[in-house]
Order: sequence, then C-alpha cells, then structure tokens
Amino acid sequence: MTAEAILDEWLAQWGPIPADPEIAITEERSASILADLAGRLTDNYPFPHPVYAGQMLKPPHPLAAAAYALAMTINPNNHALDGGPATAALERECIAALATMVGYEPAATLGHLTSSGTIANLEALWIARELHPGKVIASSATAHYTHGRMCGVLGVRHLIIPCTSDGRMSVSALEDQLQTGEIGTIVATLGTTALGAVDDLPAILALARRYGVRVHVDAAYGGFFRLLAGVGCLGEADAAFLAMAEADSIVIDPHKHGLQPYGCGSVLFRDAGVGRFYKHDSPYTYFTSDELHLGEISLECSRAGAAAAAFWATLQAFPLTPDGLGSLLKRTRQAALQMAELIDQSQTLHLLSAPELDIVCFLPLTNGPMAMTTISAWTERIFAAGMRPDADAFYLAKLTVERDQLPDHIRERVQVDAPTTTILRSVLMKPEHALIAGQLFKRIEAAAIATAP
Repeated sequence: MTAEAILDEWLAQWGPIPADPEIAITEERSASILADLAGRLTDNYPFPHPVYAGQMLKPPHPLAAAAYALAMTINPNNHALDGGPATAALERECIAALATMVGYEPAATLGHLTSSGTIANLEALWIARELHPGKVIASSATAHYTHGRMCGVLGVRHLIIPCTSDGRMSVSALEDQLQTGEIGTIVATLGTTALGAVDDLPAILALARRYGVRVHVDAAYGGFFRLLAGVGCLGEADAAFLAMAEADSIVIDPHKHGLQPYGCGSVLFRDAGVGRFYKHDSPYTYFTSDELHLGEISLECSRAGAAAAAFWATLQAFPLTPDGLGSLLKRTRQAALQMAELIDQSQTLHLLSAPELDIVCFLPLTNGPMAMTTISAWTERIFAAGMRPDADAFYLAKLTVERDQLPDHIRERVQVDAPTTTILRSVLMKPEHALIAGQLFKRIEAAAIATAP
C-alpha cells in the first residue's frame, strides 16, 4: 500500500483535511526551496559511493529509506502506544530479532530502539549505576569516548583500562584494577571505532564472575558481526561474539551495519527486571493499553516510529541470519581482508595490525628510518591527494597513534621526534567495497608513491 492509498482511506472515511492557509506553500515555492536545498547538499563528500572509505558513513538500504518515508506520512511517535501502535509492535519484533541474534531469550529481554548509540550506552551505564551505586565503570583506552562523557553526565567515576598493542583491553591490567573492589561494571567493546578491535569478552566475563561485577558490551559498531560467528571468517574474534549472550547488557547500532538511516540505535538488557528502574508515572500519557508502553522502559520520550518501520522492513528482506544480513557483512569483511593483503605486499604502505572486522589502518613508510613527524606529513599528503574529486579519488580517514601502538617491526624503524604520529584509516563497511578494494588500494599506493618525501 502506498502513502497515497493510506491517506485516501482516511479521507474517504472522515472527509478532506481542512486547508489551513497559514501553512500552505505553493508548488512553485516548494520547488524553489527544494532546488536551493539540493544545491546546498552538493557540499558533501560522496558518502554513498564505495570510493568513500573514510568515516563510518553508510547509506541506508533503499528499502529502509522507502519504509521510513512511508511511515513518515503518518509520523508516529514510539513513546506511548497511542502515539504509534503499529510501529510500537514493529519495534518489539525488531528487538526480539536482535535478542535472538545475540543469544538472549527474547521473552526475558528488556530492550528498545534509541535515537543513537550514545543514548543507548547512556541507558546501559545508568542501569549500571543504579545496580552498583558508588561503584566505578571501567572501559578500555580505545573504547568510545562516549563512556567517559556519559559517566560525567551520570556522576559516576570512569576508569580507563590500558590496551595491548592490538587495541584490545588488557585483561591483566583489568584484573589488577578489579582487585581494588571499586569496579561495578566493565564495558567491553566489540569493534572499536578506531581499529575495529574486539575485546577478549570470554576472558573479561570470567573475571567479572570471579569479582562479582557486571559486563556491558558496546557493540554499536561490531554487533551485527555476531551473524558471522562460527562461520570461519572472524578468526580470534569468533569467541567474543559467541560470548555476547553472557553479557548483562548490549548496545548495537542498526544505523551502522544494519542498513538504517541515522537515528536508530538499540539497547538490550538480559534481565528484564531492570525495568523497575525506569518506572515512572505520566498523568496524560499511558492510557490506551494495559500493555507496557515503550516510553515506560526508555529514558527518551519522543522517538521516531519511522525508525522502527524502516528497520522492520529491512529485516524482512535481510533477516538476522548468516545468509541474510550476514551475507552483506561477509562482503565487508572480504573487502578488509583483501585490502590488508595488498597492503601487506606493498613496499610503501604497512599495516598497523590485521583487521578484526572491516576497518583497516596503515601507514606510509620508506625502507630507512623515519621520524614520526615525517610519517604524519606524508600521511597528510596522501589524505589530501585522495580527496581531489577526479577519476582517481579515494576518501580515507586519519588516526593518531603513539609509537607503542605500532607493531614491533615498524616501531624499531621509527624515530621519536613527537609524542604521536598520524596514519591512515579505512572503513570498508559498504558491501560494494568488496568489488573495488583492489582499485582503491592501487589509487592509495599510487598517491603514496607520488607524495613520498
């Protein structure tokens, strides 16, 4: 059914919507405004195209965009059931699918969609504070900065655990801190936003059980790779994704690998009993049903029901199975492995570390010793060369690292004349990247050679 058909049904039943001249805009004026907007939107990088492999920007699937637009003709609000009865039901189905994917029991899971991964993590850390008042929340040095910020919002002490050279939380350093008895919750990251590194979740869970602390999994970026666990393409990260079911709470962003528009995160709690902390009263809101309203288990109030409609529609085409949405993640993983292999064979570009998901970080380096400032300057030239909008364009991101984060065989060739150096970072999160990874590498290597010091 089209949006026009839905509107026609309503008009046939209740008559035309009265025209209010105060909000009327002529077709000519609308066309002029939209033309101006289209012109303004040209000031963007080509985010939808696979030549863009910089930040975590991925176009929503056309089906998701169409479903969002269809639901927006009604503009439901998934706070109270009378604000979006249909889309609230769709959201519950999406949450059940996510719970099943991570290994939770859907009937025992409390969860909902959110407007972002930041808000989803805020809710998880808020519950952590309520369950362990006065206790510290710990995350790794490469965890997303949102955890430190949200701890500040919540008035909770945040502890940073050092990482090993591969970007994972140091399990030994974590145990040292757990022995103080101050930690209440550990944040494990499955897919850091810098390297795509996957923390050793089984080891973290074992320590958590021993010391009686909770584990929250921030899988905002990497969560959907759970679909590939056990199929032979994630290597050591397999065990971490398979262990997700034992975590106390999990955050996953459908607006990353779930093919959704921005404004779609999610939070899941293994124990629905934490819903008691959300309990509140609203004298004008929760009247249309005795069933639990989504606003009664969320810190947010108004949320776009269209986000639930878009995600639900996408899951009908790409279910959360290895052969469904997992098939697209296999392609992003394939692109990263191909890019990493080509870099590994290059005389000019060198891997920072083998990719665990679909993020590849690398740096330019000559045969002789190089100063860290020289590497940074060379990186800047490659970055600038790729952003020229011509036939050889490529769009990358940059990453600041310390010397100790470099692998041993590179570290010994680097002269320390600055506290950090800048390297290149590529996020190959579009399935289409599997088709052009080789072309992108050739363009990057050519730019590196052309701009060499």
